[in-house]
Formats: sequence, C-alpha cells, structure tokens
Amino acid sequence: MAVNDLLFADDPTPRPAERVRDAKPWKLMIVDDDPDVHSLSCLVLRSFRFEGRGLEFVHGYSRDDAERLMREHPDTAVLLLDVVMESDQAGLEAVRCIRETLKNRFVRIILRTGQPGYAPEQRVILDYDINDYKEKTDLTDIRLTTAVITSLRSYRDMMVIEHNRRGLQKIIHATGSLFEPRSIKKLAAGALTQLVSILGLDESALYAQASGFAVNDASGGRMVLYAGTGRFSERVGEPLESVVEPATMELIRQAIENRASLFADNLFLGYFQTRQGSVNLLYLRGIGSLEEWDQELIRLYSANVGLAFDNVLMNREIFDTQQDLTFTLGELIEGRSNETGNHVRRVAECARLLGARAGLGEDDLELLWLAAPLHDLGKIGIPESILKKPGELDSAEWELMKDHALLGARLLKGSNRRIFRTAGIIAVQHHERWDGAGYPLGLKGEEIHLFARIVSLVEVFDALAHERVHKKAWSLESTLEFIRSGRERRFDPRLVDLFFDNVEEFLSICQEYADVPGGQEAESGQARGEVERV
Repeated sequence: MAVNDLLFADDPTPRPAERVRDAKPWKLMIVDDDPDVHSLSCLVLRSFRFEGRGLEFVHGYSRDDAERLMREHPDTAVLLLDVVMESDQAGLEAVRCIRETLKNRFVRIILRTGQPGYAPEQRVILDYDINDYKEKTDLTDIRLTTAVITSLRSYRDMMVIEHNRRGLQKIIHATGSLFEPRSIKKLAAGALTQLVSILGLDESALYAQASGFAVNDASGGRMVLYAGTGRFSERVGEPLESVVEPATMELIRQAIENRASLFADNLFLGYFQTRQGSVNLLYLRGIGSLEEWDQELIRLYSANVGLAFDNVLMNREIFDTQQDLTFTLGELIEGRSNETGNHVRRVAECARLLGARAGLGEDDLELLWLAAPLHDLGKIGIPESILKKPGELDSAEWELMKDHALLGARLLKGSNRRIFRTAGIIAVQHHERWDGAGYPLGLKGEEIHLFARIVSLVEVFDALAHERVHKKAWSLESTLEFIRSGRERRFDPRLVDLFFDNVEEFLSICQEYADVPGGQEAESGQARGEVERV
C-alpha cells in the first residue's frame, strides 16, 4: 500500500482528563506488512497520553509475527492489525489464534485494511472477535487517536474487573480455609489486590508502580510484614521499622493512636483491630489523588476487610484449639509410659516433613501434623505395669500391648471431626508392615494408608534414636541401618528413599526438640523385642 493512501488531518488531538501518575506505558502493538504504516502510526501517536501514561510500541509484519509477539507480550492493551499481509486472510487468521489458541480475551483489536473488499466489514464483525474495523483511507490522526482511546478505556475496565475477580477469589479462599496456616497472609494479599482494583490501577501498576504491604502485631506486639506488593514484595517477614521510612512510620503511629484508617498524599493506610485485640494494617502508596467518592468506597470496603480478618482469626483459633488438644493428649499418653512429650512433637514434625517430600498438599500436611500425635492413643487402656516394664515383655504381655492399636481406633472412630477420624486410621495402621507381617489387620503395601506408612517410619526412627523406658538410645548409625534394612519389608520403599534423601532435615528436627540427655547409647546388637515395642 502506498504512503499517500494514508491521509492524516492536521487537526489537533484532544486529550482526555488524566489522573497524573508516573506509571508504565500502555502496550500498543502494530502488525502491518508496510513499514511506512508503522512509521506514520508512531508519528501520530508519539505524544499520546491516556490517564497519565504514554504508549510502548511493539512491531510485527506478518501473521506469524502477530502470534509470536502476543505470546511474548500478553499484556498488550491494543493491537492495530492489518488484514491483508502475506495472504488475503492473514490478519483474520491471527485474530482467531489470539482469541482461540492463546485465549487472550483482553487485548483490544482494531482491524485496519486498505483493501476492504477482501474482508467485508459486516462479515468480519459478525464472525471474528474484534473491537473496531477501520479502512486506512478513513483514518485521520484524530480518528486514530480516538480509536486508541476508546480501546484503552475498554481494556482498562476489563482489567479492573479481572483484578477484582482475582482479589475476591483470594479473600473467599482465605476466609474459608481452616487448615491453611497462611490464611491471614492470603487474605492480606487479596485485600491489596482489591484496593488496587477499586482505585482503577492496572496490573503493571500493581506490580511496578503501586507498592503496598500488610502487617500485624502478632509477634509479641512487634509489627511484622506478612504480605507485600511492588517494592515491598521481597520484604515479607521483616520488622516494619526496618522497611519503611520515618515519615511513613509516623503515619502508622497516627493510625494506631487514633485507631482509624487515613488518607494522605498519594497513599492509603487501613487500620483494622480484631475482636481478639490484634492490630492489622494495610498500606498502599502510588494511588494518586482520590475523589471523595473513591475514599468513601474504600472506607466501605475496609469495613468488610475488618470483618474478614475477624473471621479468619476465629477459624485460626479453632485450628489452634484442635492443635493444643491433639498434642496435649499425645503428651499425656507418652507420659504414662515415662516418655518425653518431645517424642510426640518430633513425630508430628517429621511426619509433616516426610509428607511434604512425598508430595502431599498443604491441607493434608496440616491434617497429618495434627493427627500424628494421637498415634498411640490406645495405650491409655494398657496397664502401666506393661507400659513401664523396663525389659522385654512376655508373650501374654505382648498380646495386651498390641491391643493398643485397635483400642485407639475404637476411641476415635465415633468422632465426626476429620482430625480424629484421620488419627483413628493412623492409630490402627501404624504398626502394619509393607510386607504384610504387621498387626493388627495384616495389611500389606498400599493397602496401608499413606499417613500410617509415614508415621510408622518416623515413629520407629525417633523411638530407636532416643532413650525409652525399656531401652537405651540406639546409635545414629544403627538406627539408620535399621531403617535402611526395613525397606520393602517393614517400610514403604519410596518413603525410605525420601527419608534418606532428606535425612539431615530429620536430624535437625531431632536437635530442635531434643530430650534432656540421659542414658548411654546402645550397641548395634539390640534385641528384637526393643524394636517391636516402639
């Protein structure tokens, strides 16, 4: 197509009202096989600004370029696309790929053609997901600018809706997740996303221009970051005073002293005190100047955030109560046989670690961690004369001891709580063996629940490595050799391999929850009875 076919009037281009922000430019892609079209389009739009942001140009010259560039730049806001390039339908084929293959429904596509007969406007609008159709001969500079502004408005609004949807999903997930140990963090991240959406910022603003964080005073009254965006995204876990400048700290002190959210130049600081008394703060900088209606909208939203924090903390309180109950019960059972409560802690932590290495999800890991301490609950029905006997048990005593697996399951099976049902499975199955020679049910291989297989391995490891009432602590070498020799006989071979791949981490848990030293290490020739009683 000749350059003269493109006619640009000299009319001055009107500029829309802008909220001034130092933000990243909008991405505008030009795909046309005529280099002069690229040059003239850039010339007309060189000074273009919309909502305080200019344009970043991306150039392509064929259908393949359009597809490749859209893969590389999925955040493109507007695409100016020629219909006829290397073929009469090249542009239309690119549209179909962008919408159907790449699943990009956000980019606004303006189809341009110098040969309208090859792609009649009515058929193209009906058959293809495009946003505008222009003949190049009709495009003056003001019409091109107006088309780009209209498309950017549409793109901006779609992105606000999308970010709003994502934020709501995060908040709903956070408030509905009981076993999620970082649910407050997810709630905070969702709240920050929602604030960005309410304020009309786009994705590039969220991650490059607008910076925000969430903090609370749960760490002994010390304010610590537990979520962040922009320049704060890498500072999670750090004390607040080491992250923000003195001027911001002064605003935070004001909000805490007044127990109220506040707006200042270019920033919002949300204050939320829960019914449990903890203080949570949401901070967002880079929002520009806000109209009174925007501020009122944020105040209404902040009220809901406060309720959400309360709901999450109530769920967390239930979770903590269940945790305290299971660990206390486990420690009481261990105490009956003169064992340290740290055995229960080590088994729970090691089970969670091995479960993580085995690929369990976070919910299952928390469930395993809470249920593992109750693996020997059935020992509550075993006479202390047997539990505390320092030597080997005789055959009658041993049969009574084995009853603790079934007794634990009977005590727990009547509960409707997921934690206790799971603990019942572990209690009855953690003495089963991979080769089927265990008790009380004689289960074999994967007939044994994965949770029980995990607890079986880590419970034996911990019991052998530490002093018990009936035995001295084995040496580390002897303990590890026993675990290794039990592969495919006593223990799930995959779990044994994972254990040895990460053995240093298990040893670190033993050090962290170490018992008070006592007794001497046993030699490597331990009696079989010692192993069976663990």
